[in-house]
Amino acid sequence: MPAPQLPPLPDDIVARLNGNLGGFNELMGFRFTAISYERLEGQLPVAPKLHQPYGLVHGGVYAAVVETMASTAAALHGMAQNRRIVGLENATSFLRGTRDGTLKAVCTPLATGRRTHVWQVDITNDEGKVAASGKVRLLALEAEENVGGRKLEAKGG
Repeated sequence: MPAPQLPPLPDDIVARLNGNLGGFNELMGFRFTAISYERLEGQLPVAPKLHQPYGLVHGGVYAAVVETMASTAAALHGMAQNRRIVGLENATSFLRGTRDGTLKAVCTPLATGRRTHVWQVDITNDEGKVAASGKVRLLALEAEENVGGRKLEAKGG
């Protein structure tokens, strides 16, 4: 069975998604820079508020960027197919300590099936070296399926 055709993304998709990041992503300073169905790019300026006690970027920051990128990528596919996406697993490895500069993240699909997705996210430092890498596995649900006793509905819409 061939993969379903996905509709074109709006020209202003980066601005739309950055306008709806909210909460934790805004606190971190994360922003998307490029978005397609097959590749998402984002960046995060490193600031002291992102450091752990040794002055390095906190591992939770990397895990959050991995989660944001992969969840957004899967959600774009899901919305195009009237599905809702929920995370199942986030495995993030911290490979190189970073103290300053700008972290750049690239998210690509490893699998985009009817029921499950797996996305890879690599986060590099200013020298282009991988600082962290992660994979997120997600479940694609039919729009009418319940989770925790209710239909999934995004806040604000």
